[in-house]
Amino acid sequence: MKKIVYSALLVFTFILTSCSSKQTLQEYYVANSENPNFISFDLPSSLLNLETANLTEEQRKAAGSLKKLNILAFKKTDENASDFTLEKAKVKEILKSDQYEELMKFNTSFGKATVKYLGKEDSIDEVIIYGDSEEKGFALVRVLGDNMNPAHLMTLIKAVEKSDIDGNQLKMLGNIFK
Repeated sequence: MKKIVYSALLVFTFILTSCSSKQTLQEYYVANSENPNFISFDLPSSLLNLETANLTEEQRKAAGSLKKLNILAFKKTDENASDFTLEKAKVKEILKSDQYEELMKFNTSFGKATVKYLGKEDSIDEVIIYGDSEEKGFALVRVLGDNMNPAHLMTLIKAVEKSDIDGNQLKMLGNIFK
């Protein structure tokens, strides 16, 4: 009986220590989707109208791996400046995780941006684009797909350029930081 109790206690301890208390990006999205400081929405890949574009076979393959985009944006105001600092620190801490591989960093007219991915080098399941500005806020975009290939990212961008994107549906994204 002691062996069974000892074994059960050992298994229970192992389970507790193996569970991470760190918040995942998905949990962060869910936790803040109803927060009034955030704007949250999903865009299906069909919004890009890639199926009607004149694409090469390689572009079709790249586009076929894309599922949807999750967008979470924090618009900074004078009233929520302290919340902005706190939330920005939370996101940066989540993105420090070893599970995310950095693809690139760059500066934009909006502010600094980082592109990371989740998955294997030749089979990406999620691309994360994070950008922030001390004046305007931050945006976090999750590009979700199946077995996306980093080599196909430029191909996918060119495919999107050929598509007939419905500008009215993307207007909300553009208005976030005005």
